[in-house]
Amino acid sequence: MQVTVEVVGEETREVEVGDGGTYADVVRAVDLSPHEVSVLVDGAPVPEDQPVESSELKVLRLIKGG
Repeated sequence: MQVTVEVVGEETREVEVGDGGTYADVVRAVDLSPHEVSVLVDGAPVPEDQPVESSELKVLRLIKGG
């Protein structure tokens, strides 16, 4: 499944998620750690271990260095 991932305030990328892929897998595919982000589908957070069911999602970084 092709998933459009918007990293809020940074970039939007397309990633491929295999059958049974989780939201944590999507986060890793955009080079982030599931421990430093929240994944939002239709504006609501989803558990990182839940299978991907949406083709569009937002990743909100909770910790940002600088």
